[in-house]
Amino acid sequence: MACVSFAKLNALSSTWIGGQHPFSQRSGSSTRLATRRISLPIRAGAYTDELIKTAKTIASPGRGILAIDESNATCGKRLSSIGLDNTEPNRQAYRQLLLTTPGLGEYISGSILFEETLYQSTTDGKKFVDVLHDQKIVPGIKVDKGLVPLPGSNNESWCQGLDGLSSRSAEYYKQGARFAKWRTVVSIPCGPSALAVKEAAWGLARYAAISQDNGLVPIVEPEILLDGDHPIERTLEVAEKVWAEVFYYLAENNVIFEGILLKPSMVTPGAEHKEKASPEIIAKYTLTMLKRRVPPAVPGIMFLSGGQSEVEATLNLHAMNQSPNPWHVSFSYARALQNTVLKTWQGRPENVEAAQKALLVRAKANSLAQLGKYSAEGESEEAKKGMFVKGYTY
Repeated sequence: MACVSFAKLNALSSTWIGGQHPFSQRSGSSTRLATRRISLPIRAGAYTDELIKTAKTIASPGRGILAIDESNATCGKRLSSIGLDNTEPNRQAYRQLLLTTPGLGEYISGSILFEETLYQSTTDGKKFVDVLHDQKIVPGIKVDKGLVPLPGSNNESWCQGLDGLSSRSAEYYKQGARFAKWRTVVSIPCGPSALAVKEAAWGLARYAAISQDNGLVPIVEPEILLDGDHPIERTLEVAEKVWAEVFYYLAENNVIFEGILLKPSMVTPGAEHKEKASPEIIAKYTLTMLKRRVPPAVPGIMFLSGGQSEVEATLNLHAMNQSPNPWHVSFSYARALQNTVLKTWQGRPENVEAAQKALLVRAKANSLAQLGKYSAEGESEEAKKGMFVKGYTY
Protein backbone atom coordinates (compact mmCIF):
# COMPACT_ATOMS: atom_id res chain seq x y z
CA MET A 1 0.00 0.00 0.00
CA ALA A 2 1.42 3.37 -1.03
CA CYS A 3 2.06 5.95 1.71
CA VAL A 4 1.08 9.62 1.38
CA SER A 5 4.02 12.06 1.57
CA PHE A 6 4.05 15.13 3.81
CA ALA A 7 4.01 17.30 0.67
CA LYS A 8 0.76 15.67 -0.45
CA LEU A 9 -0.72 16.07 3.02
CA ASN A 10 0.08 19.77 2.97
CA ALA A 11 -1.50 20.06 -0.49
CA LEU A 12 -4.68 18.59 0.96
CA SER A 13 -4.95 21.37 3.52
CA SER A 14 -7.33 23.33 1.26
CA THR A 15 -9.92 20.58 1.66
CA TRP A 16 -10.38 21.52 5.33
CA ILE A 17 -12.36 24.50 6.54
CA GLY A 18 -10.58 27.70 5.51
CA GLY A 19 -7.42 25.72 4.75
CA GLN A 20 -7.10 25.03 8.48
CA HIS A 21 -5.43 21.73 9.36
CA PRO A 22 -7.86 19.63 11.40
CA PHE A 23 -5.43 19.15 14.25
CA SER A 24 -4.58 22.82 14.70
CA GLN A 25 -6.49 25.23 16.93
CA ARG A 26 -7.89 28.46 15.63
CA SER A 27 -7.06 31.69 17.38
CA GLY A 28 -9.69 32.45 19.98
CA SER A 29 -11.45 29.12 19.50
CA SER A 30 -12.11 26.47 22.07
CA THR A 31 -10.27 23.15 21.97
CA ARG A 32 -12.81 21.78 19.47
CA LEU A 33 -11.09 20.58 16.32
CA ALA A 34 -12.16 21.60 12.85
CA THR A 35 -12.80 18.17 11.40
CA ARG A 36 -14.97 18.61 8.34
CA ARG A 37 -14.04 15.71 6.10
CA ILE A 38 -14.44 15.05 2.43
CA SER A 39 -17.52 12.88 1.84
CA LEU A 40 -16.84 10.44 -0.96
CA PRO A 41 -19.60 8.37 -2.64
CA ILE A 42 -19.57 4.60 -2.29
CA ARG A 43 -17.73 3.26 -5.31
CA ALA A 44 -19.76 1.32 -7.84
CA GLY A 45 -18.26 -2.08 -8.56
CA ALA A 46 -18.67 -4.26 -11.63
CA TYR A 47 -21.47 -6.23 -9.97
CA THR A 48 -23.40 -3.42 -8.26
CA ASP A 49 -26.61 -3.66 -10.32
CA GLU A 50 -26.58 -7.45 -10.16
CA LEU A 51 -26.05 -7.45 -6.39
CA ILE A 52 -29.01 -5.14 -5.85
CA LYS A 53 -31.22 -7.24 -8.14
CA THR A 54 -30.19 -10.50 -6.40
CA ALA A 55 -30.86 -9.07 -2.94
CA LYS A 56 -34.30 -7.84 -4.00
CA THR A 57 -35.11 -11.23 -5.54
CA ILE A 58 -34.29 -13.04 -2.30
CA ALA A 59 -36.21 -10.44 -0.29
CA SER A 60 -39.44 -11.00 -2.25
CA PRO A 61 -42.89 -11.07 -0.60
CA GLY A 62 -43.91 -14.33 1.06
CA ARG A 63 -40.53 -16.00 0.57
CA GLY A 64 -37.43 -16.67 2.66
CA ILE A 65 -34.25 -18.73 2.78
CA LEU A 66 -33.78 -22.48 3.36
CA ALA A 67 -30.42 -22.90 5.09
CA ILE A 68 -28.85 -26.32 4.44
CA ASP A 69 -25.23 -25.24 4.83
CA GLU A 70 -24.38 -27.42 7.82
CA SER A 71 -20.79 -28.64 7.82
CA ASN A 72 -20.23 -32.33 7.20
CA ALA A 73 -19.71 -32.85 10.92
CA THR A 74 -22.97 -31.13 11.85
CA CYS A 75 -24.89 -32.85 9.06
CA GLY A 76 -23.49 -36.09 10.45
CA LYS A 77 -25.09 -35.34 13.82
CA ARG A 78 -28.44 -34.81 12.13
CA LEU A 79 -28.14 -38.05 10.19
CA SER A 80 -27.01 -39.91 13.30
CA SER A 81 -30.23 -38.82 15.06
CA ILE A 82 -32.17 -41.02 12.61
CA GLY A 83 -29.66 -43.87 12.57
CA LEU A 84 -27.75 -43.03 9.36
CA ASP A 85 -24.00 -42.99 8.87
CA ASN A 86 -22.31 -39.73 7.95
CA THR A 87 -21.37 -40.56 4.35
CA GLU A 88 -21.44 -38.43 1.21
CA PRO A 89 -24.24 -40.53 -0.40
CA ASN A 90 -26.41 -40.09 2.71
CA ARG A 91 -25.75 -36.32 2.83
CA GLN A 92 -26.52 -36.13 -0.89
CA ALA A 93 -29.75 -38.12 -0.48
CA TYR A 94 -31.00 -35.85 2.31
CA ARG A 95 -30.20 -32.63 0.47
CA GLN A 96 -31.70 -34.03 -2.72
CA LEU A 97 -34.92 -34.68 -0.80
CA LEU A 98 -34.98 -31.03 0.32
CA LEU A 99 -34.00 -29.33 -2.93
CA THR A 100 -36.22 -31.40 -5.24
CA THR A 101 -39.39 -30.78 -3.22
CA PRO A 102 -42.11 -29.86 -5.76
CA GLY A 103 -43.43 -26.33 -5.29
CA LEU A 104 -40.65 -25.26 -2.91
CA GLY A 105 -39.93 -22.10 -4.91
CA GLU A 106 -43.34 -20.70 -4.05
CA TYR A 107 -42.15 -20.13 -0.47
CA ILE A 108 -38.34 -20.23 -0.72
CA SER A 109 -36.34 -17.57 -2.60
CA GLY A 110 -32.80 -18.70 -1.73
CA SER A 111 -30.98 -21.71 -0.33
CA ILE A 112 -27.62 -21.61 1.45
CA LEU A 113 -25.48 -24.60 0.51
CA PHE A 114 -22.35 -26.16 1.94
CA GLU A 115 -19.45 -26.31 -0.53
CA GLU A 116 -19.93 -30.05 -1.07
CA THR A 117 -23.57 -29.52 -2.06
CA LEU A 118 -22.79 -26.64 -4.44
CA TYR A 119 -20.78 -29.05 -6.60
CA GLN A 120 -23.08 -32.08 -6.23
CA SER A 121 -25.81 -33.39 -8.52
CA THR A 122 -28.93 -35.47 -8.01
CA THR A 123 -28.73 -39.23 -8.45
CA ASP A 124 -30.12 -38.59 -11.96
CA GLY A 125 -27.14 -36.37 -12.76
CA LYS A 126 -28.77 -32.93 -12.58
CA LYS A 127 -26.71 -30.28 -10.77
CA PHE A 128 -28.29 -29.07 -7.55
CA VAL A 129 -27.68 -25.51 -8.75
CA ASP A 130 -29.85 -26.21 -11.80
CA VAL A 131 -32.51 -27.82 -9.63
CA LEU A 132 -32.71 -24.55 -7.68
CA HIS A 133 -32.74 -22.42 -10.83
CA ASP A 134 -35.71 -24.39 -12.15
CA GLN A 135 -37.67 -23.41 -9.04
CA LYS A 136 -36.49 -19.77 -9.24
CA ILE A 137 -34.51 -20.24 -6.03
CA VAL A 138 -31.19 -18.38 -5.79
CA PRO A 139 -28.23 -20.64 -4.83
CA GLY A 140 -26.06 -19.42 -1.94
CA ILE A 141 -22.87 -20.65 -0.33
CA LYS A 142 -21.40 -20.76 3.18
CA VAL A 143 -17.92 -19.25 2.92
CA ASP A 144 -16.60 -18.99 6.47
CA LYS A 145 -14.24 -21.63 7.86
CA GLY A 146 -15.75 -21.89 11.32
CA LEU A 147 -15.11 -20.57 14.80
CA VAL A 148 -11.85 -20.77 16.74
CA PRO A 149 -10.83 -19.41 20.17
CA LEU A 150 -10.08 -15.66 20.25
CA PRO A 151 -6.81 -15.02 22.12
CA GLY A 152 -7.04 -12.27 24.72
CA SER A 153 -10.80 -12.61 25.11
CA ASN A 154 -13.10 -14.01 27.79
CA ASN A 155 -13.24 -17.53 26.33
CA GLU A 156 -14.86 -16.11 23.19
CA SER A 157 -14.53 -17.03 19.51
CA TRP A 158 -13.71 -15.44 16.19
CA CYS A 159 -14.56 -16.59 12.70
CA GLN A 160 -11.82 -17.61 10.28
CA GLY A 161 -11.91 -17.78 6.49
CA LEU A 162 -10.71 -14.47 5.03
CA ASP A 163 -7.51 -16.03 3.63
CA GLY A 164 -8.21 -17.05 0.05
CA LEU A 165 -11.82 -15.84 0.25
CA SER A 166 -11.63 -13.75 -2.92
CA SER A 167 -10.47 -16.61 -5.12
CA ARG A 168 -12.93 -19.05 -3.53
CA SER A 169 -15.78 -16.56 -4.02
CA ALA A 170 -14.89 -16.16 -7.69
CA GLU A 171 -15.06 -19.95 -8.13
CA TYR A 172 -18.39 -20.16 -6.29
CA TYR A 173 -19.80 -17.49 -8.61
CA LYS A 174 -18.68 -19.52 -11.64
CA GLN A 175 -20.44 -22.55 -10.16
CA GLY A 176 -23.70 -20.61 -9.92
CA ALA A 177 -23.78 -19.19 -6.38
CA ARG A 178 -25.12 -15.63 -6.16
CA PHE A 179 -25.07 -14.95 -2.45
CA ALA A 180 -22.86 -15.91 0.48
CA LYS A 181 -23.09 -16.47 4.20
CA TRP A 182 -20.57 -15.85 6.98
CA ARG A 183 -21.60 -16.69 10.53
CA THR A 184 -19.82 -15.36 13.57
CA VAL A 185 -21.13 -15.42 17.14
CA VAL A 186 -21.35 -13.21 20.21
CA SER A 187 -21.85 -14.71 23.67
CA ILE A 188 -23.62 -12.66 26.34
CA PRO A 189 -22.52 -14.86 29.30
CA CYS A 190 -18.90 -14.25 28.20
CA GLY A 191 -19.30 -10.49 28.28
CA PRO A 192 -19.24 -9.89 25.42
CA SER A 193 -15.82 -8.26 25.41
CA ALA A 194 -15.12 -5.18 23.27
CA LEU A 195 -12.44 -7.24 21.53
CA ALA A 196 -14.89 -9.97 20.51
CA VAL A 197 -17.48 -7.48 19.24
CA LYS A 198 -14.91 -5.55 17.21
CA GLU A 199 -13.41 -8.74 15.75
CA ALA A 200 -16.87 -10.03 14.78
CA ALA A 201 -17.81 -6.72 13.13
CA TRP A 202 -14.51 -6.27 11.27
CA GLY A 203 -14.50 -9.86 9.98
CA LEU A 204 -18.07 -9.53 8.71
CA ALA A 205 -17.26 -6.24 6.98
CA ARG A 206 -14.16 -7.59 5.22
CA TYR A 207 -16.08 -10.68 4.10
CA ALA A 208 -18.96 -8.52 2.84
CA ALA A 209 -16.66 -6.30 0.78
CA ILE A 210 -14.84 -9.30 -0.72
CA SER A 211 -18.13 -11.03 -1.53
CA GLN A 212 -19.52 -7.99 -3.33
CA ASP A 213 -16.29 -7.63 -5.32
CA ASN A 214 -16.92 -11.14 -6.63
CA GLY A 215 -20.63 -10.83 -7.39
CA LEU A 216 -22.02 -12.48 -4.26
CA VAL A 217 -24.60 -10.78 -2.05
CA PRO A 218 -23.25 -11.15 1.50
CA ILE A 219 -25.53 -12.29 4.30
CA VAL A 220 -24.23 -10.50 7.40
CA GLU A 221 -24.74 -12.74 10.44
CA PRO A 222 -23.43 -11.87 13.89
CA GLU A 223 -25.43 -14.44 15.85
CA ILE A 224 -26.08 -13.46 19.45
CA LEU A 225 -26.31 -16.85 21.10
CA LEU A 226 -29.35 -17.83 23.17
CA ASP A 227 -27.12 -19.23 25.92
CA GLY A 228 -27.57 -17.57 29.33
CA ASP A 229 -30.12 -16.57 31.95
CA HIS A 230 -30.17 -12.85 31.11
CA PRO A 231 -33.39 -10.83 30.58
CA ILE A 232 -34.53 -9.54 27.20
CA GLU A 233 -33.33 -6.03 28.07
CA ARG A 234 -29.75 -7.29 28.24
CA THR A 235 -30.09 -8.95 24.84
CA LEU A 236 -31.36 -5.67 23.39
CA GLU A 237 -28.39 -3.78 24.86
CA VAL A 238 -25.87 -6.21 23.40
CA ALA A 239 -27.63 -6.43 20.03
CA GLU A 240 -27.60 -2.64 19.66
CA LYS A 241 -23.89 -2.53 20.49
CA VAL A 242 -23.04 -5.32 18.04
CA TRP A 243 -25.05 -3.94 15.12
CA ALA A 244 -23.72 -0.42 15.65
CA GLU A 245 -20.21 -1.79 15.34
CA VAL A 246 -21.11 -3.94 12.33
CA PHE A 247 -22.57 -1.05 10.34
CA TYR A 248 -19.66 1.20 11.24
CA TYR A 249 -17.20 -1.24 9.71
CA LEU A 250 -19.46 -2.07 6.76
CA ALA A 251 -19.37 1.62 5.89
CA GLU A 252 -15.62 1.82 6.45
CA ASN A 253 -15.21 -1.02 3.93
CA ASN A 254 -17.41 0.68 1.32
CA VAL A 255 -20.01 -2.09 1.38
CA ILE A 256 -23.13 -1.29 -0.68
CA PHE A 257 -26.03 -1.55 1.77
CA GLU A 258 -28.56 -2.12 -1.04
CA GLY A 259 -26.60 -5.25 -1.98
CA ILE A 260 -26.53 -7.04 1.38
CA LEU A 261 -28.93 -9.08 3.51
CA LEU A 262 -28.88 -9.41 7.29
CA LYS A 263 -29.33 -12.58 9.31
CA PRO A 264 -29.80 -11.41 12.89
CA SER A 265 -30.88 -13.22 16.01
CA MET A 266 -34.27 -12.25 17.35
CA VAL A 267 -34.08 -10.25 20.58
CA THR A 268 -35.18 -12.76 23.20
CA PRO A 269 -34.35 -13.52 26.85
CA GLY A 270 -31.54 -16.00 27.44
CA ALA A 271 -32.67 -19.60 27.00
CA GLU A 272 -32.28 -20.21 30.75
CA HIS A 273 -34.07 -17.05 31.89
CA LYS A 274 -36.91 -17.74 34.31
CA GLU A 275 -39.51 -15.80 32.31
CA LYS A 276 -40.37 -16.60 28.70
CA ALA A 277 -41.29 -13.71 26.41
CA SER A 278 -44.38 -13.72 24.20
CA PRO A 279 -44.09 -13.31 20.42
CA GLU A 280 -45.47 -9.78 20.78
CA ILE A 281 -42.74 -8.79 23.27
CA ILE A 282 -40.02 -10.41 21.15
CA ALA A 283 -41.32 -8.55 18.10
CA LYS A 284 -41.39 -5.25 20.00
CA TYR A 285 -37.80 -5.53 21.24
CA THR A 286 -36.44 -6.92 17.98
CA LEU A 287 -38.02 -4.24 15.79
CA THR A 288 -36.90 -1.54 18.24
CA MET A 289 -33.32 -2.73 17.85
CA LEU A 290 -33.54 -2.93 14.06
CA LYS A 291 -35.11 0.52 13.67
CA ARG A 292 -32.35 2.01 15.81
CA ARG A 293 -29.50 0.33 13.95
CA VAL A 294 -30.40 -0.82 10.41
CA PRO A 295 -30.64 1.68 7.54
CA PRO A 296 -33.74 1.36 5.33
CA ALA A 297 -31.41 0.93 2.33
CA VAL A 298 -30.90 -2.68 3.44
CA PRO A 299 -33.44 -4.75 1.44
CA GLY A 300 -33.96 -7.75 3.70
CA ILE A 301 -33.81 -8.99 7.30
CA MET A 302 -33.69 -12.81 7.19
CA PHE A 303 -33.88 -14.06 10.78
CA LEU A 304 -32.08 -17.11 12.11
CA SER A 305 -34.05 -19.41 14.39
CA GLY A 306 -31.20 -20.15 16.80
CA GLY A 307 -32.69 -23.18 18.53
CA GLN A 308 -36.29 -21.99 18.83
CA SER A 309 -38.95 -24.56 18.08
CA GLU A 310 -40.41 -24.60 14.58
CA VAL A 311 -43.62 -23.00 15.83
CA GLU A 312 -41.87 -20.41 18.03
CA ALA A 313 -39.75 -19.19 15.15
CA THR A 314 -42.83 -18.87 12.94
CA LEU A 315 -44.97 -17.14 15.58
CA ASN A 316 -42.24 -14.61 16.32
CA LEU A 317 -41.79 -13.84 12.62
CA HIS A 318 -45.55 -13.44 12.24
CA ALA A 319 -45.65 -10.96 15.15
CA MET A 320 -42.97 -8.83 13.47
CA ASN A 321 -45.05 -8.52 10.30
CA GLN A 322 -48.23 -7.12 11.81
CA SER A 323 -47.40 -3.62 10.54
CA PRO A 324 -45.23 -2.34 7.68
CA ASN A 325 -41.45 -2.38 8.14
CA PRO A 326 -38.72 -0.45 6.31
CA TRP A 327 -37.24 -3.75 5.10
CA HIS A 328 -38.48 -7.18 4.00
CA VAL A 329 -38.66 -9.10 7.32
CA SER A 330 -38.41 -12.84 6.69
CA PHE A 331 -36.58 -16.04 7.59
CA SER A 332 -33.37 -17.94 6.94
CA TYR A 333 -34.04 -21.09 8.93
CA ALA A 334 -32.20 -24.39 9.14
CA ARG A 335 -33.46 -26.50 12.03
CA ALA A 336 -36.79 -24.62 12.16
CA LEU A 337 -37.53 -25.83 8.63
CA GLN A 338 -35.84 -29.24 8.73
CA ASN A 339 -36.55 -30.82 12.10
CA THR A 340 -39.89 -32.44 11.29
CA VAL A 341 -38.68 -33.25 7.77
CA LEU A 342 -35.72 -35.25 9.03
CA LYS A 343 -37.82 -37.20 11.55
CA THR A 344 -40.41 -37.96 8.88
CA TRP A 345 -37.82 -39.20 6.39
CA GLN A 346 -35.87 -41.54 8.70
CA GLY A 347 -33.53 -42.30 5.79
CA ARG A 348 -36.14 -44.45 4.00
CA PRO A 349 -36.89 -43.97 0.29
CA GLU A 350 -40.56 -44.73 0.83
CA ASN A 351 -40.78 -41.71 3.20
CA VAL A 352 -39.35 -39.12 0.80
CA GLU A 353 -42.73 -37.85 -0.42
CA ALA A 354 -44.09 -37.49 3.13
CA ALA A 355 -40.90 -35.69 4.21
CA GLN A 356 -41.17 -33.28 1.29
CA LYS A 357 -44.77 -32.55 2.23
CA ALA A 358 -43.57 -31.80 5.78
CA LEU A 359 -41.04 -29.33 4.36
CA LEU A 360 -43.76 -27.60 2.35
CA VAL A 361 -45.91 -27.31 5.48
CA ARG A 362 -43.14 -25.48 7.32
CA ALA A 363 -42.12 -23.37 4.32
CA LYS A 364 -45.73 -22.30 3.75
CA ALA A 365 -46.21 -21.51 7.46
CA ASN A 366 -43.21 -19.17 7.40
CA SER A 367 -44.33 -17.68 4.10
CA LEU A 368 -47.64 -16.78 5.74
CA ALA A 369 -45.75 -15.41 8.76
CA GLN A 370 -43.72 -13.16 6.46
CA LEU A 371 -47.01 -11.83 5.11
CA GLY A 372 -48.42 -11.48 8.64
CA LYS A 373 -51.14 -14.08 7.99
CA TYR A 374 -49.99 -17.15 9.96
CA SER A 375 -52.08 -19.10 12.45
CA ALA A 376 -50.64 -21.81 14.71
CA GLU A 377 -53.92 -23.71 14.72
CA GLY A 378 -53.37 -27.36 13.82
CA GLU A 379 -49.60 -27.38 14.35
CA SER A 380 -48.18 -30.73 15.47
CA GLU A 381 -46.67 -31.33 18.89
CA GLU A 382 -43.34 -32.17 17.22
CA ALA A 383 -43.23 -28.69 15.67
CA LYS A 384 -43.66 -27.13 19.13
CA LYS A 385 -40.60 -28.81 20.65
CA GLY A 386 -37.66 -26.50 21.38
CA MET A 387 -34.31 -27.24 19.75
CA PHE A 388 -31.97 -25.15 21.90
CA VAL A 389 -28.64 -26.86 22.59
CA LYS A 390 -26.30 -25.16 25.06
CA GLY A 391 -22.99 -24.34 23.39
CA TYR A 392 -24.32 -25.41 19.98
CA THR A 393 -21.76 -25.41 17.16
CA TYR A 394 -22.09 -25.86 13.40
